[in-house]
Amino acid sequence: MKKLFFGGIHPKYNKEMSTRITDFRTICPLQVVIPMVQHIGAPCTPLVAVGDRVLVGQKIGDGEGLCVPVHASVSGTVVAVEPRPHVSGRQVLAVVIENDGKNEAVPAAEADLDNLTNDEILHRIREAGIVGMGGAAFPGNVKALSAMGNVDTLIANACECEPYITADDFMLRTAAEDVLQGMRILKRLLNPGRVVLAVEDNKIEAIEKVRSLHREFPDIELVVLPTMYPQGAEKQLIQSVTRREVKPGQLPVSVGCAVFNVSTFASIYRAVCLGLPLTKRIVTVSGEAIAEPQNFLVPIGTSFHDLIEVAGCLHDKTERVISGGPMMGVAQSDLNVPVVKATNSVLCLLKDVNGAAENPVCLRCGKCVAVCPMRLQPLYMYRFQKAGRVEELKRLNVLDCMECGSCAFTCPGKLPLVETFRKGKQMVREANAK
Repeated sequence: MKKLFFGGIHPKYNKEMSTRITDFRTICPLQVVIPMVQHIGAPCTPLVAVGDRVLVGQKIGDGEGLCVPVHASVSGTVVAVEPRPHVSGRQVLAVVIENDGKNEAVPAAEADLDNLTNDEILHRIREAGIVGMGGAAFPGNVKALSAMGNVDTLIANACECEPYITADDFMLRTAAEDVLQGMRILKRLLNPGRVVLAVEDNKIEAIEKVRSLHREFPDIELVVLPTMYPQGAEKQLIQSVTRREVKPGQLPVSVGCAVFNVSTFASIYRAVCLGLPLTKRIVTVSGEAIAEPQNFLVPIGTSFHDLIEVAGCLHDKTERVISGGPMMGVAQSDLNVPVVKATNSVLCLLKDVNGAAENPVCLRCGKCVAVCPMRLQPLYMYRFQKAGRVEELKRLNVLDCMECGSCAFTCPGKLPLVETFRKGKQMVREANAK
């Protein structure tokens, strides 16, 4: 099998655990906690107060600058506006809504795409609170605006290369047409010469679903890629699809590409044409420690605790609950944290399969160098961070580390490499600030 990018690994994917149930379930929580920080940029300011009644889709927070609004995901009464636990591990200001179960919504303002200007399309994307739903959570309108006139290739990312996670897979299985309609909207905005939906070859049903719609969307090219982690990372995906390599410190637009997650495309279509803000998303609940792994359609603000309870509760010997996947996800110490716009998975594990050893030792085997998709030198980055040698970390481009975990996965000495590189990146940033 020909490799399309340097490095990479083949972990055990375990995706069949959550695909045994062939449709997603909906959940109706008694209460939602909606953080004012769900995107890269400035936090929102609450627009509601305790005692206010809100409707589904009502804007409850907004701000200036690099910011998109947040909306109520259920109808009910605001019972608190206060700091609450967040998936990042911080306390974040949030609006807490008691669900009245009526699901009353703000009337949706549908629109005909042909009658909208580009500025109106961007405005509708922004007002719907659309962000990157693959994990980055960058405001969608800003990303689209920066790509206008600067790209010749638009890529929909359906690789979903992290083990266990099948949320995007289920998006294509159940709403592929929404994804393709969203791609057409951004094609209209960006005017690229090539529009591609890229998916790994282990998602057979999703591929068949997209192929069945080819006659309706002949302008969209389906590219099936060999399965390899971290193929879904932006720079590696661009290299796989176009053979172009994004240089260190550069963005995809520098090589004429724009990449959006498939769930983001579906949300863009629903925002622009149906007038629906981003109030819910598909979330995979999986792992050996969960009784009934499956996918859920979840109102934003639903707690991890509620999700896990509906999925059959945790095993008694659960060691770790992660927001995201086992490679790049964030371990959670509080199950009351809410689902946010970028939450694609709640992973429950009986053991930390990628954890560091009690007495980690570098064997100088070089395996970490061979698998690093960014062509970095993890063994030296590890040594220089431990020695506090910032200039050497700069020279080795530690800031280009995307924390994919490939090095830690393959390390026979079980060094805490990703944790160490995060500290090293912080050291460099602080030195640069001085």
